[in-house]
Amino acid sequence: MIEFPKINGGWTLFLDRDGVINKRTFNNYILDWSSFEFTPGLMDAAPIIGKAFDKIVVVTNQQCVAKGLIKQFELDTIHKSMVEALQSVGMKIDAVLAATEYKNGIEQRRKPNTTMGFEAKAMFPDIDFSRSIMIGDTNTDIQFGKRLGMFTILVESEELIKEIPDFKIGHLAQLSAYL
Repeated sequence: MIEFPKINGGWTLFLDRDGVINKRTFNNYILDWSSFEFTPGLMDAAPIIGKAFDKIVVVTNQQCVAKGLIKQFELDTIHKSMVEALQSVGMKIDAVLAATEYKNGIEQRRKPNTTMGFEAKAMFPDIDFSRSIMIGDTNTDIQFGKRLGMFTILVESEELIKEIPDFKIGHLAQLSAYL
């Protein structure tokens, strides 16, 4: 692994959702706010993380919409509640981008494709991918970050990972120790 970058203004944090922001339920989906549970320590570490980055963007694959398990407005409601909860403790989420198409369908937005990264850059032209960190818990998250030239951090979980990230942590709250 390479040395952790010095975060000193102008940095963007890209976050996966399931397994990073909220506890991931393997072989299942978060279909309502009552099922959403923040990862350990995140609400305490959120002010430190929020203060360190100029922008924070969530990029998440959510094929549960394509599968008809949840409607788009229901997913948006979950994300609105997540953003409000994090903001209430000092971590502003600037955008939530969700790829809702099927995993094995026509993949236009799903990670590891870089579409959501470029959508974020179009929204916030000052984003510099070389001064960005992608944190995720899957191969596709790490591939997404690498394809865009970001520093990549893997949140270790039950997921079998082949990609080699730049850094590893046990959960998102641990990021605060490096900021």
